[in-house]
Amino acid sequence: MKALVCSAFGPIENLSVQTVDTPVIRPDQVLVNVAAASVNFPDALMVQGLYQHKPPFPFSPGVELSGVVAEVGTDVDGWKVGDRVMASVDHGGFAEQCAAAPHRLIPLPDGISFAQGAGFVLTFGTALHALQDRARITSADTVLILGAAGGVGVAAIQVAKQLGARVIAAASTQDKISLCRELGADEVINYSTHDLREQLKALTDNRGVNVVLDSIGGDHSEAALRSLDWRGRYLVVGFAAGTIPRLPLNLVLLKERDIMGVFWGDAVRRDKARHLENMQTLRRWLQEKRIAPFIDEEVGLDDAAAAIARVANRQVKGKVVIQIGGI
Repeated sequence: MKALVCSAFGPIENLSVQTVDTPVIRPDQVLVNVAAASVNFPDALMVQGLYQHKPPFPFSPGVELSGVVAEVGTDVDGWKVGDRVMASVDHGGFAEQCAAAPHRLIPLPDGISFAQGAGFVLTFGTALHALQDRARITSADTVLILGAAGGVGVAAIQVAKQLGARVIAAASTQDKISLCRELGADEVINYSTHDLREQLKALTDNRGVNVVLDSIGGDHSEAALRSLDWRGRYLVVGFAAGTIPRLPLNLVLLKERDIMGVFWGDAVRRDKARHLENMQTLRRWLQEKRIAPFIDEEVGLDDAAAAIARVANRQVKGKVVIQIGGI
């Protein structure tokens, strides 16, 4: 089968499409014929050796995919050959076939394309876990989303609206800001042209926001933390800007603010039942067209490395989908 292969940690451009052996599944796994997979920031970190998960070489990146079940392990119940699925995996999604744990598979609803399914599970799963399980937001909350036009940001806008919150979306270009408006953000801030903290004061009558969801880190994190109201919650999701901020802890003390880590992948492993509950909720919202991934572009496997580089450089809105199989 064909796969995008990482043979050693290094620059993204070193990745190459190669012919490799089909995965041999364990009795507790499912083999999926991959129709499509989407690019996420962890893919860029993983191939450079900068991510928490470091697979043995050679490996294929790709942590989010859709396709059709091709083989079911002897210890697996609930899945059969031919089932349409969307899934998150530790790696291996940028290949024609991928092994997956059964609890990481979600039925792909009728009427939902493989491209949409490929861009759904990780980002929307992360957003719901962050906003519901960690921050426990309510309709009384105002939520600031940093990097709101990225994969997690796009999902977080929609999830926060489904949970009833007021959403302020912050992004770096007018094009991205326009997308945030289209997705349902109540207010928007272009932090390349406006002072984030001053804008938040104006939008909240100087009270500040209740929750910050930060998937980018970098220069705007401290301003966002300073903009939290009394007992506000700061969700640390990732560092797409490339810099891990050093935040003054006195800012946490002064208003009894909480800083909360969000590590969705490990949360899924530790609490499979809760993950499946969340995915059932998200799948229902997807079927009812209350939420949907935003796909910026679709490319072939030969262009996957370039797509990973664009995501790493924050040149993408929403998701890039890699079309892999002719299912």
